Amino acid sequence: MKKLIAGVVLGLGLSMTAYGAGDPEAGEANAGVCAGCHGQNGAAPVMGVYPKIAGLGENYQFQQLRAIRDGNREVPEMTGLLNNMSDQDLRDLAAYFDQTEMPVGQASPDGLDQGRSLYKGGNLASGVAACAACHSPEGKGNEPAAYPHLGGQNAEYVIKALNDYRSGERDGAPQSQIMIDIASKLSDAEIEAVANYISGLN
Repeated sequence: MKKLIAGVVLGLGLSMTAYGAGDPEAGEANAGVCAGCHGQNGAAPVMGVYPKIAGLGENYQFQQLRAIRDGNREVPEMTGLLNNMSDQDLRDLAAYFDQTEMPVGQASPDGLDQGRSLYKGGNLASGVAACAACHSPEGKGNEPAAYPHLGGQNAEYVIKALNDYRSGERDGAPQSQIMIDIASKLSDAEIEAVANYISGLN
């Protein structure tokens, strides 16, 4: 019961978090440095293990940028890049990238059924919740709750992220514990299958 109450309180708190407070035009002025890794408009990363940051969701993106700037989430490639940015600068960046569109990849047919099953229905036997419950059936996320848009994300990045959650390496953002719990119950094969499915989801 305590867990249920805590979950309800957390959910309400997240749903009441202000979003849409960033200025996309101001964010665009600071976005050039991001293109070196994430590509033009954040939609074409130079490596598969780098995320597409286009259209992730403003609230989610702001939370992640702030966690990275404050040292709560370690991303070596971004060390120092955000140090001189205020919360408003980060909100502006998040607003800019939220206005751009995440392109959808082409999922491999290998393991696609397993990935679809996990994403939409989870795994009752191992206690894995369905990804769709938070990230929506189409992978569009939940902006008020700061759950990111996943549909179309690079499979390599999703694999890396889930492995980082599973190892506990990624634990510095508000929803990290939810993902750590889920990822801890996923096998390598399940991670690869759901990442592949997500890459082609729209």
